[in-house]
Amino acid sequence: MRIISYNVNGIRAAIKKGFIDWLKTDPADIICLQETKATKDDVDVKEINALGYQDYWYSASSKKGYSGVAVFTKIKPDKVVTGNGHTQSDDEGRVIQLHFGKLLLINAYFPSGTSGEERQSFKMEWLNEMLPYLNKTKQNFEGIILCGDYNIAHTPIDIHDPKGNKNTTGFLPEERAWMDDFFASGWVDGFRKIHPEPHRYSWWSQRFPSVRLNNKGWRIDYINVTESLAARIVDAEIFPDIKHSDHCPVYLELLHQ
Repeated sequence: MRIISYNVNGIRAAIKKGFIDWLKTDPADIICLQETKATKDDVDVKEINALGYQDYWYSASSKKGYSGVAVFTKIKPDKVVTGNGHTQSDDEGRVIQLHFGKLLLINAYFPSGTSGEERQSFKMEWLNEMLPYLNKTKQNFEGIILCGDYNIAHTPIDIHDPKGNKNTTGFLPEERAWMDDFFASGWVDGFRKIHPEPHRYSWWSQRFPSVRLNNKGWRIDYINVTESLAARIVDAEIFPDIKHSDHCPVYLELLHQ
């Protein structure tokens, strides 16, 4: 099972930059997108379906062209569930869940706190509701894959300037503590299981073109798994040369069982 997680920062903009041509290279069996900023009706899905992908969408109902998640999959799910019961989160189209037998795949677009205090408060509230939800859900499946844009760099090696960003949303002590608690509760960082090295990032600020060129990035996109699946991880990668967005795709391969 080959999985990609990718914040496309607007699926329509990504398509204009060659996203469909990239899909034609068969990058993964399951592609989880965040920040689609669109509904299914805004996109010509026939091109996607023609490549063997079924498409599932959960878009924001509270604001058009905002947030949203989607999954394109060549493996047919047994069931698709939209949302996670958190009203404001569901209004913003942040979580979609696909059942594959005894496995659960959750694609989530974690809130960002960059626009100010109100959204940072919402982000922390969202995180504090998400963790017990995940750990409760874990009891019903043999394994869970939680992929998405977490909007948090976990450790100093996940960010190009940890000292300069210690008071910046996305690297705040309370956000990093949440990640500590998350991993301590029985989750494994899929990428770090294979790649312990620094300077591997998945997002670069668009303020200056030189930021990506000089790899001054953050690793805020993850494909994490419950401990029960850790032994099945055979490969993990980040693809910074794929440039349809300010993020790039992250990849995880799990052995079939």
